[in-house]
Amino acid sequence: MKNLNLVHLNGLRALEAVGRLGSLQAAAEELGVSIGAVSQQIIKAEGQLGHLIFERRPKGLVPTDVGRPVLSRLTDSFEKMSEAVTLAQRRDNNCLTISVAPVFAARWLVRRLESFARQFPEIVLRIDASLKLIDPATSDIDLGIRVGNGQWQGVNSELILAQEVFPVVAPQLLGSLRSPRDVLSVPAVIDGHAMFDWNVWLNEAGLEGEKINPRHVFNEASLGLDAAIGGQGVMLAWQTLAGHAIIEGRLAVPFNIRARTGFGHYFITARNQRESQKVKAFKSWLRKELASSMEMLDTKFPLP
Repeated sequence: MKNLNLVHLNGLRALEAVGRLGSLQAAAEELGVSIGAVSQQIIKAEGQLGHLIFERRPKGLVPTDVGRPVLSRLTDSFEKMSEAVTLAQRRDNNCLTISVAPVFAARWLVRRLESFARQFPEIVLRIDASLKLIDPATSDIDLGIRVGNGQWQGVNSELILAQEVFPVVAPQLLGSLRSPRDVLSVPAVIDGHAMFDWNVWLNEAGLEGEKINPRHVFNEASLGLDAAIGGQGVMLAWQTLAGHAIIEGRLAVPFNIRARTGFGHYFITARNQRESQKVKAFKSWLRKELASSMEMLDTKFPLP
């Protein structure tokens, strides 16, 4: 690696940033320096390398034939360096960072965290509400919780709860839903980002090929649930989304018919990495809380 002594690291960073981001301005913003400084670092690095990495054109810098493979390898290398820095900064201390989808955090997890705090007062929880799947092996995330089919590359997935869906309505609309077919005439509240559609439940209810009557479409399930609670229509919900509102009586379940979607809630952990005691504690606690929550839901909404 002695050849690395011939090129300044800042120059390589400038080359990589411009190549990845596509412009001097974007690279300057990421690196926290001026556009002129990035330009000078590139010129100096090209001189040290003995080749032009970028071709200068009126619309900006374009990688040369020599530059393209160089930039690709620089990006790979800096990503590895970033991962190394992240791993070095991680500490097995009392802070537990959980990456979780916002709707699960808002509708199920957050209201139960006081229970965890009472049982494990020495652990400080940090909740990262995000839809992006993050590999705990290369980030500051200790544990992820996601809904999907369990087939995520590069991580371990462990099923927590198989997803079941069913119609829910505000109590004042319950009288308009006496049989499953009635959902076809009642306005429906739609979760536009759901990984399933109404056909999953309609087929289970013996209504194959039938169509619902959409009223509102939301890009966030929590908004759809609030609309359903407000009496704006019937919504196809799942256990962790609607369970608390059902138990509290703010939502009603008109039919004892649940349909499996093929998806589920999963723990996401790093491959080839031993779990810390705080991760094990949280996983055990969540499984017990979820079992208790589902038992309460089953009591309120028993299957035939």
